[in-house]
Amino acid sequence: MAFATGDPLVTSSPAPSRSASSSSLCPDPLPYLERGSRAYWHAAIALLFAGYATFSLLYCVQPLLPEFTKAFGVSPAQSALSVSVTTASLAVAIFIAGFVSEGWSRHRLMTLSLTASSLLTIIVAFLPSWHGLLFVRALEGLALGGVPAVAMAYLAEEVHPDGLGLAMGLYVGGTAIGGMAGRVISGILADLFSWRVAIGGIGVLGLLATLAFRALLPPSRRFVPRAGMGLSHHRTALAGHLKNRGLPLLFLMGFVLMGSFVTLYNYVGYRLIAAPFNLSQTEIGAIFVVYLTGVVASPWSGKMADVFGRGRVLIAALALMIFGVALTLSASLPVVIAGIACMTFGFFAGHSVASGWIGRLAKGSKGQAAALYLLAYYIGSSVLGSWGGHFWTVAGWPGVSGFVFVLLLIGLGGAEYLRRRERQADA
Repeated sequence: MAFATGDPLVTSSPAPSRSASSSSLCPDPLPYLERGSRAYWHAAIALLFAGYATFSLLYCVQPLLPEFTKAFGVSPAQSALSVSVTTASLAVAIFIAGFVSEGWSRHRLMTLSLTASSLLTIIVAFLPSWHGLLFVRALEGLALGGVPAVAMAYLAEEVHPDGLGLAMGLYVGGTAIGGMAGRVISGILADLFSWRVAIGGIGVLGLLATLAFRALLPPSRRFVPRAGMGLSHHRTALAGHLKNRGLPLLFLMGFVLMGSFVTLYNYVGYRLIAAPFNLSQTEIGAIFVVYLTGVVASPWSGKMADVFGRGRVLIAALALMIFGVALTLSASLPVVIAGIACMTFGFFAGHSVASGWIGRLAKGSKGQAAALYLLAYYIGSSVLGSWGGHFWTVAGWPGVSGFVFVLLLIGLGGAEYLRRRERQADA
């Protein structure tokens, strides 16, 4: 079966309604992507490519922060701005995209975003100044904004609820592959050639992933673009999301999960490149292979959430992250690597559960709800990831790990409240 590469055109007629009668003999005019079908797997694999491209482009500079410190003469906290400015502008762009996506082709918006951000990454490789690099990295974040919220909304709308946990897990697994590949490949290329070759190579791989995404993603079946929605509509939808007692806590989960995770990854390279470890960029990049645990954690946690409940799995994920942070305090390299692996597995498990939960709790305007979650998610990355540099300067790794530990305890409290609400709703 061949699939078109674009969404349906906007029409003035309303979307056909789903029949409420289970005894209706008429076929469903708006079929879901059923788990196991060819269309389901095409969509899941396409969005896996999108997740890969997004995170590889976003975080390819993370293992290069010590290289930026040497090349441009900036401090660790200033070097981390190459990550933070991108995630900050991405947070703003995602929020806007959540509104725009209600009236635009989801397929076209994601394709344009991935293409533009890949090209901007290639441009970064040729920039001579630190401020120029930061400026283009900020533009890259704006360009990437058309992917995360729209991808989550696409899955929430198109995939049957029985298969949503797995599909969302596969998408988040793609982000894990991207995060790992971006770090490992850039670390190896930086050691073999230079940080410029590393960043340029990641940009080229992003373009290839975009081509695969465009070829595979099925057209939307259940989404009808809506034109002419003004500020009043968006304000009403926003108020509805904030009044939903579960959604703001899920936004907090995104803030805590991503903020603590990025903080650890931003500064662990500084620890590992110094005594007593004295690792090279390639060796540090190889450690980031633990990102592959996210490929397992994301779909697995989605399935476990469908079986045991989202609240329980979210609590378990946060507890594992706390355990991982404690392990990174060790002076033994294998124990530190185990701690990074626990932190990574827990992060992707928690993010997969929380992001999938958004689509189920939102009563309408799912693209906007996903955008709000990701706004908090990337603000956590930008703000908390930058603050971590000050803890590193003042207290070294114990300061960074203590900061992350406190963040995760806050998240654990929010997850417990969500679990209680889930039990009450199921009672």
